[in-house]
Amino acid sequence: MINKRLLIKHLLAHNDENSFYDKKRKIDIGHKEGKAKFLKHVCALSNSNPKNNSFIVIGVEDEDNHIIGVDFFDDSKIQNLINAYLTHPPIVQYENIPFPHLPDDKVVGLVTIRATGQITSLKKNIWKYYGGSIFLRDGSMSMPKVFDVDIKDVNSKIVEAIEKHAQNNIEHTLDGVFHFLNNRKDYNAQYKVFKEYFVVCWAGQKKIVKNEVFFSRVDIELINEQVRLFFSALDEVSINFDDDSFKIIEYVNLGLQGNNKYYKLEETIIKFEDNAGYNIETKLLFSPPQFDKKVLHHIYNTNNAILEKLKKGITLTKNEDIDLKNLPTTYLICYFNLFHEAIDKLSEAKPLLKTYSADLYKLYKEAMRILRKVKYS
Repeated sequence: MINKRLLIKHLLAHNDENSFYDKKRKIDIGHKEGKAKFLKHVCALSNSNPKNNSFIVIGVEDEDNHIIGVDFFDDSKIQNLINAYLTHPPIVQYENIPFPHLPDDKVVGLVTIRATGQITSLKKNIWKYYGGSIFLRDGSMSMPKVFDVDIKDVNSKIVEAIEKHAQNNIEHTLDGVFHFLNNRKDYNAQYKVFKEYFVVCWAGQKKIVKNEVFFSRVDIELINEQVRLFFSALDEVSINFDDDSFKIIEYVNLGLQGNNKYYKLEETIIKFEDNAGYNIETKLLFSPPQFDKKVLHHIYNTNNAILEKLKKGITLTKNEDIDLKNLPTTYLICYFNLFHEAIDKLSEAKPLLKTYSADLYKLYKEAMRILRKVKYS
């Protein structure tokens, strides 16, 4: 089993990006340009390495390899994006890798790309790239190419050596468990061993509602691979497990005018197998709440007026300041109730909310995370 933190360290030791490895400070698949560039790199790495894994490391400064981290990103729907835009898509896995020196809400993103042996190309136009385009790696660059020759397998031995040096051992596992339990001791930290091999650690603030146990500020890690499986500072989560599996149900708190409810968002089940393997299954459970259209029109117009005041630098009233705190979720609710322009307005608000306060910006990112999960399902 590969320790993904060690794998990243060994990849970064190859300081120059090449035909099997790329590094990014961040990616943005919420907009067409960022989505197109990500797809281009996946396509190029898949075509350049038909017989071995390729990798993208995210959250690293390009010039000096300084690890700065990125926000936790849910992988569960990223394969849907790949399948929608690429012909002969590779198998793509996005994992969140915690590093001890990073803040709790930051990780390093690791994208692993496994080619299927066929030429990958864009299925349809996106941004400035045309459907049918084929990309290959040219040194550290992903370039459009005319694919008329066989790709020589020059990386398999290098990648095999890197992965071999990143194998996990008992010392790494024990160190990981003790670090997690000590670091999260204020949040009901626990661990369980599955199939005498896998160690899952989790922590969260516990509360009981109508005889049901929920957790907030949840952190769940598969210690053997140093992979963070789940992290949320805001949502409520229920956790259940048996000897073979670990199940998480994530809830989101939505509502209008103080009448909020928790709605099921997504179920994740990690199933551990006897052959030292595991698989993760996710299922969207979310059914968007529906509200009175007249009430929504009033809230939508209020949000738009607040947005205009922020653009012009006009001081908000006390009531407007309260409404601003709800703006990300109320725009999201409006979108789920067929106010299609609400998401454009929320994107417009992003830089303004980021400037206004860190807490507001967290609420914005949480709203966009929910949207992304629903959209790519």
